[in-house]
Amino acid sequence: MTYIAAIPCFNLFGGMSQRICSPEHSYRMLSKLPKKQANPIDGQVGNRLRLRRMMIGMSQERLGELLGLTFQQVQKYEKGVNRIGAGRLFEIARILGVPIFYFYEGVADQLTAAPGFAESETPPVLEFVSSGEGLQLSLAYMRIKDPKVRKRVLDLVKSLAEETSAKA
Repeated sequence: MTYIAAIPCFNLFGGMSQRICSPEHSYRMLSKLPKKQANPIDGQVGNRLRLRRMMIGMSQERLGELLGLTFQQVQKYEKGVNRIGAGRLFEIARILGVPIFYFYEGVADQLTAAPGFAESETPPVLEFVSSGEGLQLSLAYMRIKDPKVRKRVLDLVKSLAEETSAKA
């Protein structure tokens, strides 16, 4: 026997209808509502958080400890999946030793750019430097003081890149 609960029935537009329907029907209708989309600014703030954290050599676990969070929550912040509240962003800026506006550098440029696919993608250089290997490579390269050695390292990387693209 199926019981019909006296709960409001939701239509596809998120509004309630006057009829009474089953919990299963309401759940099905609510699950068809569009999911909340991540804001590109949240992604920018997360990228800047990750970049700064990696530049100072701090792990996600350590930042999480200092904030009283799990490293998984820090990961979600960095990916822009979860928004960072104002108070938490203030605390993160203090821990990482940067002003709040550091996290918003480049946001104004994104907002004033012509609409299209370009602004939703992370610039390749920022994506590279934000990766673990990219940051390590950049920091190691900057520690090389001899210009001739730096040039040889650059030539080596270029030749490896050419070999890889020739094989593809």
